[in-house]
Amino acid sequence: MSEQYDLIAFGGGSGGLAAAQRAAEYGARALVIERGRLGGTCVNVGCVPKKVMWHASELAQSFRDAPAYGFAAGEPVHDWAALVERREAYIERLNGIYARNLDKRNVDWIAGTARLTAKDSVEVDGKAFTAPHIIVATGGEPLVPKLPGADLGITSDGFFELRARPDNVAVAGSGYIAVELAGVLRGLGANVQLFARYDSILRAHDAMLQQGALRSLAEQGVDVHLHSIPSAVEQEGDSLRLTVESGKHFSGFDTLI
Repeated sequence: MSEQYDLIAFGGGSGGLAAAQRAAEYGARALVIERGRLGGTCVNVGCVPKKVMWHASELAQSFRDAPAYGFAAGEPVHDWAALVERREAYIERLNGIYARNLDKRNVDWIAGTARLTAKDSVEVDGKAFTAPHIIVATGGEPLVPKLPGADLGITSDGFFELRARPDNVAVAGSGYIAVELAGVLRGLGANVQLFARYDSILRAHDAMLQQGALRSLAEQGVDVHLHSIPSAVEQEGDSLRLTVESGKHFSGFDTLI
C-alpha cells in the first residue's frame, strides 16, 4: 500500500525545499526526500562552510597585516580542528532550522534514497509513495577525471571532511571553486600549487579579473602552473605524485583536490 501525496520532491536542497513549501502554501500535501542533510550543497558542502573557511583565512591575513598598523602581533597560530568543529555545529543548527521550517508548513520529509518506480510512484527503502507531481531536484556531484590514480585525490566535498590542515596541497582546476580553496588553504598556512589546463584561470570571467587573481595568488605564495593537464596520480611513500600531460612530475603532496 502506498502513501498518497500531491507533490513529492527528490532532494532537500534549495530547489526541492522551495517547491515543496510553496506547494504546501497552496494547500498541497507535499513530501521531501533527502538522502543526506537538509539544505543541499550550499548549506552543507558549498557556499556556507566555504565562507566560514574563507573568513578564517581573511582573519589570518589580518593578523599578518596588523603590525603595519601599529599592532604588536605575531604569526597567528590556527586550530583547524576547532574551526571545523564550530563550523559543523553551525551547519547542524541550519539543518535544524530547515527541518523546523518544513514542520511549520506541514511538509513531510524523510531521509533516504528515492527511486522512481512509475511516472507517479516512488520507493524509498522499500516504502512506496505516490503523487501526480514529482520534482527531481537532486543537484549535482563533483566530476572526478578519469585518469590513473584519481581515487587518491579528494573533491571539494572531501575538502570539508578534512579534520586537519594538510601541509602540501595540489589543486587541479582553475574555476572559482579551485581558486577559492587554493586561497583558503594558503591563507591558513598550507603550501599550495594550482594546476590549470589552459593559459589562465577563471576563464569564464573578464581578462582583467583573471590577471588580478593570478597576481593575488602569486603574492600569497600559491604556485600556479598553466598549461598543466593532470594525466596520472601515484602514491609515492607517504605522499602523492602528480604527473601532467607534458610528462613533468610534481611530488610531495599530502592532499590532491
